[in-house]
Amino acid sequence: MASVIRHDWHREELLALFALPFPDLLHRAASVHREQFDPAEVQVSTLLSVKTGGCPEDCAYCPQAQRYSTGVDAQKLMATDDVVAKARQAKAAGASRFCMGAAWRSPKDRDIPKVAAMIREVKALGLETCATLGMLSGAQATALREAGLDYYNHNLDTAPDYYDSIIHTRQYQDRLDTLAHVRDAGLKTCCGGIVGMGETREHRAGLLLALATLPAHPDSVPINRLVQVAGTPLHGTAELDPFEFVRMIAVARIVMPRSMVRLSAGREAMSDELQALCFLAGANSIFYGEKLLTTGNPDTERDLALFERLGLRPMPVTVDAAGHDHPGTVHADITTGGGCGRAA
Repeated sequence: MASVIRHDWHREELLALFALPFPDLLHRAASVHREQFDPAEVQVSTLLSVKTGGCPEDCAYCPQAQRYSTGVDAQKLMATDDVVAKARQAKAAGASRFCMGAAWRSPKDRDIPKVAAMIREVKALGLETCATLGMLSGAQATALREAGLDYYNHNLDTAPDYYDSIIHTRQYQDRLDTLAHVRDAGLKTCCGGIVGMGETREHRAGLLLALATLPAHPDSVPINRLVQVAGTPLHGTAELDPFEFVRMIAVARIVMPRSMVRLSAGREAMSDELQALCFLAGANSIFYGEKLLTTGNPDTERDLALFERLGLRPMPVTVDAAGHDHPGTVHADITTGGGCGRAA
């Protein structure tokens, strides 16, 4: 029987899932995955930082925060032609979706036409488009949708009761408000978080609870594993047990059956074996190529070799009446990370 889509999960239920014996949890998650998706298909996207560094937020994990000395130099917004050239390379390498990330707390109204031009040009290449720019107003979200944006990424980052241990320059409600503006504008949502920031299992369950009880489950749920960057407050944090990371993927798949669950930041340091366990647990999306904003990402050759070893294939792409490419599923994604909800 197909899994029921629920928005009334309780923390105790999620903790009970986390506590299942590992083989039982993976079996349950894999069963849910097979109800909704072809387990041999993985959606592939590329992320480009179109405006790097200089962010005024104080997110403890983020190398783009201007208050931390991390070696990331602030750069201006890229020219549209340069972004389009990168998008062409991404498509040639096999990506079906292109995400543009900017290190803003929130874009100014004068920035929106520049980003809209990028979106229109990338969309014209036949790629699906996504963006992560920080907090948005309702009018800004609508303008981006009218430019052709498909997905908007804005992460919750962590559980509500752990949030003030990581970020002080905005409130949890600010993130929820942006997600509401994005949904109201008719954009698909990409929303997840970061694990390995010193949080407990209870906090990880709390993050998934917050995501699974939103008015609509995110179309994509990026799960980021903290990339520790020297100069940020979280540098030196004890590394999360890899099996606990797999449990996070599995519980996300169970409580949000139709969402794309994405392996995002931190994948560069994951072994092939750990990634294979994540795919078995229900992950079916990755970022591919480029650098993941300001941290590394496995190169495309390694990814293709891993797909070959595991018998996986990129999610098929179909072309709509307007000539745009779309994955063979209505559920897609983007990623996580910085203070503006970008990939770490």
